[in-house]
Amino acid sequence: MPGRIARLVTPFFLALACAAPREGTERVLTVDDFGDTVRIGAPAQRVVSLNPVTTEFLFAIGAGHTLVGRTHWDLYPAEARAVPDMGNGMQPNVEAVLGQRPDLVILYESGSNRGAVAQLRAAGVMTLTLRTDRVSDLARVAPIIGEAVGRRAEAVAVADSVARTLAALRARPAPATAPATAPATAPATAPTIFWHIWDSPVMTIGRGSYLSELLEVAGAVNIFADLATPSPQVSLEEVARRDPDFVLAGPDGAATIRAHAGWAAVRAVREGRVLVVDTSVVGRPGVRMGEAARHLRALILGDTAR
Repeated sequence: MPGRIARLVTPFFLALACAAPREGTERVLTVDDFGDTVRIGAPAQRVVSLNPVTTEFLFAIGAGHTLVGRTHWDLYPAEARAVPDMGNGMQPNVEAVLGQRPDLVILYESGSNRGAVAQLRAAGVMTLTLRTDRVSDLARVAPIIGEAVGRRAEAVAVADSVARTLAALRARPAPATAPATAPATAPATAPTIFWHIWDSPVMTIGRGSYLSELLEVAGAVNIFADLATPSPQVSLEEVARRDPDFVLAGPDGAATIRAHAGWAAVRAVREGRVLVVDTSVVGRPGVRMGEAARHLRALILGDTAR
């Protein structure tokens, strides 16, 4: 019977149930997103973080000093750049990671990382594999990461602060005046957005992406929110048919859109309503999501209030 009950408990609630120290030196910390049970005897002192979200989070909770490895993409905060670069985070060089003598390696939950997890565990190194794709994932993984480095209270406080910022932005009314880039006939409802993330083939964000969630928080609507996947491929003809009020893109994407005649099929492009997103701010669903949502709101609605 106990085994049957255990199988019914979700990983998150099992993590909460097991977080308190047991008698002795070892305690069960959590069951991670690979379904692996993670045990720890003391807070980790040497951490390799192979997930940009968790790297930023460790710095935010005051545990940046524990980092002895990060991914090539972990450039925020500035202090992260001084941490040894372990590559792109997927299918990591296990020998290089072990060379940093970590007592904890945090990875992104992807099938391509299973082999590395098996090798690290075989070498006696604790791993914690977490999926961080949605806005809600930050609050879900915060206590787990915090517990692993002995900073649970700080981790929960940071996640709560992000959640409060997003809730306040979601509740904010639309500004009284439309931005200068608004359509000639301003929409009566929330402005609609096409978010360009790749050009050949044309790819955008679906409702499976936290970016679609951030658009809603910012007071806008993703025109492809009906597609479940995070980054669906779509046709230019379909973008034109759905007729967004604005097109969002990174600097390179915006230059591509403006330079290619085919994009003139989209009315927002013809009318100069291509907005350039600061990709360094909106790049991941981590501790800067509140800043990212404010950036999107200012860009789309012209609301610069803090």
